[in-house]
Amino acid sequence: MPAVVVIGGQWGDEGKGRVVDLIAQGASVVARYSAGNNAGHTVINDLGEFKLNVVPAGIFYPEKTCIIGNGVALDPGVVLNEIDQLVSRGISVEHLFISDRCHVIMPWHPLIDIADEKMRGAAAIGTTGRGVGPCFTDKVARMGIRTGDLIDPDAFRKRLDFLLPYKNKVLQQLYGVPPLDDADVYQRYCAFGQRLKPFVRDTAQIVHEALDRGETVLLEGAQGCLLDLDAGTYEYVTSSVPSSSAGGAGIGIGIGPTVIQQVVGIYKAYMTRVGNGPMPSELLDETGQILRIEGPRPEIGTTTGRPRRTGWFDAVASRYSAMVNGVTSGVLTRLDVLDNFPSIKICVAYETPDGRTLTTLPASSVLLGEVTPVYEEVPGWLAPTNTARSWDQLPKGAREYIRRIEKLIGIPIDIVSVGPERDQAIIVHDVLKVKPRT
Repeated sequence: MPAVVVIGGQWGDEGKGRVVDLIAQGASVVARYSAGNNAGHTVINDLGEFKLNVVPAGIFYPEKTCIIGNGVALDPGVVLNEIDQLVSRGISVEHLFISDRCHVIMPWHPLIDIADEKMRGAAAIGTTGRGVGPCFTDKVARMGIRTGDLIDPDAFRKRLDFLLPYKNKVLQQLYGVPPLDDADVYQRYCAFGQRLKPFVRDTAQIVHEALDRGETVLLEGAQGCLLDLDAGTYEYVTSSVPSSSAGGAGIGIGIGPTVIQQVVGIYKAYMTRVGNGPMPSELLDETGQILRIEGPRPEIGTTTGRPRRTGWFDAVASRYSAMVNGVTSGVLTRLDVLDNFPSIKICVAYETPDGRTLTTLPASSVLLGEVTPVYEEVPGWLAPTNTARSWDQLPKGAREYIRRIEKLIGIPIDIVSVGPERDQAIIVHDVLKVKPRT
């Protein structure tokens, strides 16, 4: 089987971890290909609730190979803590591997991240402050330290001898931050490297061997397409290199685009966003608050703990993300949150201040912040969906809402999530296989 990519079709927090955990049953390898511990997945299964920041959501199947690919920015302390937490709860990490080409988040990266956000003032991006952006900046500037360096004390020493004096000058002279101690950084990160060494591999080789055996490889994205460095609402985007879109999956795991057959896009039944930046359908009224607190889990960021901004489903932005990612199969999550609304709105276009109507996502974040959403209002269903386990068990209004979204964004909705538990999912079609729709 070729590779299958799972991406977020909005601004992140669409429920990718929950979906990956569900469909990983049909894969042999589950690999995370981008971002860092600035993204998080919440997974609820028979073993309880788990919050993952770096480890792929397939880790709960002991027979699956889980890979942290070369496109991930790795904080050694965070991933080791995550591994320890999983092991303490009886989860095997025997088949977890980390690419030897991952770039390492070093102690100067969070310091620069936080200081730079302060310098931006009102123009701050709203980063998590975890150093992911500065780590990717160093990657592009060819000043990074990779896991292959970290597990080799001699190689790490040589890299640190150049980088730490340089970064200390940046910290002191640009940001007014005290310098880091060389001996402390070397000793702490050497210790991290030795603990990580058993996990570090040429993971691209592992993936290619699985593909050669005809096995399914599931490539797990982080964050969402609208936060993508190239495709997203720039400049309020992530710094991940490769991107948060499907186009970066092959680069971030070490395979060519020809082996990727399916792209699964995850879309929430409404919109949410964490951090700054334009969000045309955002609701700042009581309805927005209801969307934030309705359902079994409130809209709070897994990684940041920040309340998410909420709004009606934006078909313009969602159609754009489906287009630029080549989405072949859609998943709609959190449908149950809309159960108690007598009517529901869908943003179908934008109106600009000069009276133009836009049906595509503009490149300018300034313009996107000035548009007025054009809504289509549809009837609600005022009935519970969280007990439905098949398409026919969904209320008629819910089915019509899903069909309308399918038409507006131009992709089939093959899975509908009506709650956080594994069994609270309606499988319309197997997303790992190409099937004709009826």
